Amino acid sequence: MADLTTDSFSILVNGESQPCLPSTVLPAFLESLGLNPRLVAVEYNGEILHRQLWDTTYLRPHDRLEIVTIVGGG
Repeated sequence: MADLTTDSFSILVNGESQPCLPSTVLPAFLESLGLNPRLVAVEYNGEILHRQLWDTTYLRPHDRLEIVTIVGGG
């Protein structure tokens, strides 16, 4: 996330503090981490967050995300 200001806050992502800007929706945050939102599962504050809610989930200070990358195999 380029150009972070003093307005940014921290959230916990897989146990590590990450900066986040106000009014950031979950898919945009995932993309800022270099992740493809279609290829991850997200636990948001202790609960699996259904994908249909992602576009309306605005990140807030002290949120906790656990992000798991979906890996195909055979």
